[in-house]
Amino acid sequence: MNIHEYQGKEVLKQYGVAVPNGKVAYTVEEAVAAAESLGSAVTVVKAQIHAGGRGKAGGVKVAKGLEEVRTYASEILGKVLVTHQTGPEGKEVKRLLIEEGCDIRKEYYVGVVVDRATGRIVIMASEEGGTEIEEVAAATPEKIFKAVVDPAIGLQVYQARKLAYDINIPNEQVNKAVKFMLALYEAFVDKDCSIAEINPLVVTGDGNVLALDAKLNFDSNALFRHKDILELRDLDEEDEKEIEASKYDLSYIALDGNIGCMVNGAGLAMATMDIIKYYGGDPANFLDVGGGATTEKVTEAFKIILADPKVKGIFVNIFGGIMQCDIIANGVVEAAKQLGLTRPLVVRLEGTNVELGKQILAESGLNIVAADSMADGAQKIVELVQ
Repeated sequence: MNIHEYQGKEVLKQYGVAVPNGKVAYTVEEAVAAAESLGSAVTVVKAQIHAGGRGKAGGVKVAKGLEEVRTYASEILGKVLVTHQTGPEGKEVKRLLIEEGCDIRKEYYVGVVVDRATGRIVIMASEEGGTEIEEVAAATPEKIFKAVVDPAIGLQVYQARKLAYDINIPNEQVNKAVKFMLALYEAFVDKDCSIAEINPLVVTGDGNVLALDAKLNFDSNALFRHKDILELRDLDEEDEKEIEASKYDLSYIALDGNIGCMVNGAGLAMATMDIIKYYGGDPANFLDVGGGATTEKVTEAFKIILADPKVKGIFVNIFGGIMQCDIIANGVVEAAKQLGLTRPLVVRLEGTNVELGKQILAESGLNIVAADSMADGAQKIVELVQ
């Protein structure tokens, strides 16, 4: 789960991470009032969307007075920002962060992630702050320094201090940088983050070390432990179909193709999308109904797939281990009848109660194309859609 920059900064403040003073605004008048209350000679007006690259897209402006705050807030609120992370459709700006300006002496990068290779948390740092870390990794990988954290003892002071020296933090600010990294690590672990990225981390003219930007992502599987974080979810930033899927505990991600996929198991879902591509088709979604799906769950999955106007056909690919093929078949039939399905539907069933499942489909009276294998099903749905 993602949250906005201003929300991330509020979370980090709880752990002692230093951030500039700022306030969220939903209207132009709120933006002006926020700037006035901050009383800063320079005010930054920042678009709040779940995507990076806002500055390059015109979503971050520096104002030198209240009238400029009003002008920039008017320009940015309601604007559709298109960045390298939003895709060509962009995202509409519905809220702003009004933040006090600061005297930036130097920009750095600090990020905390889970490294799948080592199975441990890794802290990365670079003196190339303000630049996309992927660009730094590609052009100057030697400028990225890492510290692997032992989960038994956590991030150690000496590790943070070495990182600070590696990225050339000024000597007089090293202790503050160490404190910053330790607090960031604590927040990452305590809140079950998947990413905590500060880009840029800045050293200011008056000697402070601040998070000028903050990106926090959270492990969705751990949100039951963090009701406070769950309350920060902004549904306006998420795909409506993905929101609906989460209500039924379905793993759904919308894609750009025209063949809807309903599969049980993430690995099988990935393989299904691959084989559709192999035969010249384009998957419209990733949808894993899981191992404990009910007829109701399958019906809702169908509704979500068909809510996408780009979908021209559906491929149901089920391997019945824990999941029973007859339950899937009942769900498919129920959904098709409820929704008056007119688009091509190919179903491949294999595993527990497969013969019963095939019988249910055959006796449904619906125009359902049976497939003998995953490859056979992929070929058939691609041909029907084309």
